[in-house]
Amino acid sequence: MGSRVPEVIDRLLALGAADSALKGVRVSDGPELTEDDDPEWLIPGWDADPNGDYQAASTLGGWAGLGSRREEQFQITVAVIAFNGDTDVRAARERAYEIAYAVEAWFAADPSIGLPELEAAIEASQLTQDQTDKGAKATLLLTVAGRGFT
Repeated sequence: MGSRVPEVIDRLLALGAADSALKGVRVSDGPELTEDDDPEWLIPGWDADPNGDYQAASTLGGWAGLGSRREEQFQITVAVIAFNGDTDVRAARERAYEIAYAVEAWFAADPSIGLPELEAAIEASQLTQDQTDKGAKATLLLTVAGRGFT
């Protein structure tokens, strides 16, 4: 089965690594086992639940006419995580949204994010906040939704 999901995740990783607005943000290809204490993360393809099922993406598709082309609708979860080192939840939340605004800007500038026969945008988000041993934590889950042809 062909899918556009792998290349969309790869493109989000490349855009994150190249975006100067995300300097200091660790851009990760899915969850990492690390002892690094990076305070800010952008993780395309992860639901930010270390005890969950590691949901990365979902697709729905059908044939796009006679022949072998298939239209695919997709949703990819992108986790934005910000710790601030103290108990200031507001500061962690604001930083998570700043990181998310950079991602949103990629789609505003080019809904195809440079990929042929594709269009996408941030469709939804979900915010959780917590106090941890690393300080206040804000986790913002973005749903990148789109469609493309395979």
